[in-house]
Amino acid sequence: MIETKDTTGLYKFIIRVIICISILISGFLGMKMLANLKKPPTEAKKIEKPLRVMARKMVSQDISVKIKAYGEIKAKDMVNISPEVSGRVTFIHPRLETGEIINTSEILFQIDDKNYIAAVKELKALVAQGESSIQRVQTQYSIDKKRLKNKKRNMELSKDEFLRVKRLFQKNKVGTQSQVDVSEKNYNLATDQFYLLTQTIELYPYRIKEAQYALTANQARLEVALANLERCQVKAAFDGRVKWVQIENGQFVNKGQHVLSLANDKQLEILVPIDSRDAQEWLQFKESKNVHPSIAWFDDLLNVSCLIHWTEAPDQQSWTGKVHRVVNFNEHTRTITIAILVDSKNAVSHKKHSLPLVEGMFCQVEIPGKKLKKVYSLPRWAVTYENTVYLAKENRLKTVPVTVAKLEPEIAIISKGIEPQDIVIITRLTDPMENALLDIIFEQ
Repeated sequence: MIETKDTTGLYKFIIRVIICISILISGFLGMKMLANLKKPPTEAKKIEKPLRVMARKMVSQDISVKIKAYGEIKAKDMVNISPEVSGRVTFIHPRLETGEIINTSEILFQIDDKNYIAAVKELKALVAQGESSIQRVQTQYSIDKKRLKNKKRNMELSKDEFLRVKRLFQKNKVGTQSQVDVSEKNYNLATDQFYLLTQTIELYPYRIKEAQYALTANQARLEVALANLERCQVKAAFDGRVKWVQIENGQFVNKGQHVLSLANDKQLEILVPIDSRDAQEWLQFKESKNVHPSIAWFDDLLNVSCLIHWTEAPDQQSWTGKVHRVVNFNEHTRTITIAILVDSKNAVSHKKHSLPLVEGMFCQVEIPGKKLKKVYSLPRWAVTYENTVYLAKENRLKTVPVTVAKLEPEIAIISKGIEPQDIVIITRLTDPMENALLDIIFEQ
């Protein structure tokens, strides 16, 4: 009974499996039949889409490198004016105000000169007195030298008289002892007078020298007094612009007190720092070096003309200047500071509605550097950061390495890696596919 039940269950399981397999086979055959009824799609042709780019056919050329730098315009000469004497201000130039132009030799301000005039008069009197004293001493010197002969003769006569009276008294008993004493006294007096006058005459040269020294000292003091009197008037040494002023009429000013600043705008100067590597590679120096062989400095810089642009209007305002000298070498920034000079004639533009080049303007300077021969010029973006460019060869993109001789803000100068008539892509590309098909538009 148990075996019959087991056989019936196995039979039912087999039946179910067969039914499931039949259903799966029927479904597969149905899908196959439906797939065969569908027409296959037509095969699409693969068409390569070209990359449209702008290109330039390269021609070698000689290019003068331009070194660009920035700096602020300053007046080359600027004088801080201070009075050389003290006193009260009695006059001020009517146009002594910031920004005004004062001409050469015009009086800027004047200091009260009464005390200085009195000092000059006093010293002139002392000089005259000294000259008179010297003349008086010299005259007395001449007179005393003549008197000395008389004194000597008197001394000799007194001596002879003394000896005569003494001999008569001692041998012949003529006269008295009193007469002998009187004659001796006269002889001693004449001798004293002779030697006293001799001593006085010997001191005359020293007295004359002392008087001359005193006269020289008073003459020097008179020169100082005259100079101080002249310094009471402070005049402009050049045609200048009043840059700063702090002085009022009636004000008491001290010697050395800074009261105004005068700028000479006839020659302007702009100091521009240049990278030392650019200076080494591109600055132009004179062929004959060592003008001063004993001095280690940049004395042979070529004074080339350069172009100056005002940064506020670089396309509208420009002037010409000239490279003048090397000012310094900065060991911290590794830059060389160059001085550019601009004459007042070149600082004034004759264009309509244009401004002059004045102190305080921040400018860009283009300094002509050395000339590169047989090089190629490309837009800077046409050269990648890896120093490669994209060429078009048989309408296919090729990447080639190049040597960049100089990078400027807008262009790159290539010295190696490009040949004449090469077609270089100047469209800005980002990771283009190598060997990509190109649709080339040549630059006009």
